[in-house]
Amino acid sequence: MSELTLVVGSKNFSSWSLRPYLALAHTGQSFREVLVPLDTPETAALIAMHSPSGRVPVLKHGDTVVWDSLSICEYLAETFPAAKLWPEASPVRAMARSVTTEMHSGFQALRSHLPMDLTARKTVPGLDAPGVHADIARIQALLSGCRERHGKGGPFLFGAFSIADAFYAPVITRFVTYGVPFRPELTSWRDAVLGLPAMIKWTEDAQGEPPLARYR
Repeated sequence: MSELTLVVGSKNFSSWSLRPYLALAHTGQSFREVLVPLDTPETAALIAMHSPSGRVPVLKHGDTVVWDSLSICEYLAETFPAAKLWPEASPVRAMARSVTTEMHSGFQALRSHLPMDLTARKTVPGLDAPGVHADIARIQALLSGCRERHGKGGPFLFGAFSIADAFYAPVITRFVTYGVPFRPELTSWRDAVLGLPAMIKWTEDAQGEPPLARYR
C-alpha cells in the first residue's frame, strides 16, 4: 500500500484542512501529516511544494495528488470503501452529498464574519452582520432535519459517521468559539463530533499553535 500524506494548514484556523483529516482518520489508515503554518512569509512557498492549486489541504497517495477538501474525501470514500464514508442507501447517500456540497459552496456570510478560531472564546460584531443569522438558522435547520430523518442508528447526522459530519465539524467549532447556541436536538451530535479521537487530537495540536492575524 502506498504511503498516504495529508498536507494541512494551521490547525486552529484551517477549517478546510480539518474536514479531510477527520475523514482520513476514520478510514483507519496510517498516514503522514505535513503541517504548513499559515500567514507567514514562507507559507506560499511551502504550500507550493505540495499543492498545484497553491492551497491546502492536499492528499498524496503514492503518485496520486488530490487537492480540495471534498475531492480528497470523495477519493478516500472510493479508495477505502470499507470505511463507509457515505451512507449505503442511495437516497440517504444523495441527501448526505447534498448537505455536504451545500457547506462546500455556501454560507459565505458565516465564513467571512465568523472565521474558524478553534481554541478562542469570544464575541465579535460579525454576529450581527448581514446574512450571518440566516446562515446559522439554515445550518441548524438542515442538520436537525438530518438527525430527525436519518440519525436513528447513531449519534451522527446519518447515524454512523460520514463525510457530512466532517464537513460540519468546523461549524461546531465556530458556534462554540462565538457562543452561538445549539438547538437542543443537536447537542448530542455536537458532543459526538467533538469527542472523536481525531477531533480531540486536532484540538490538542491547535492549542499549541501561535495566534494568526486572520484565517478563514
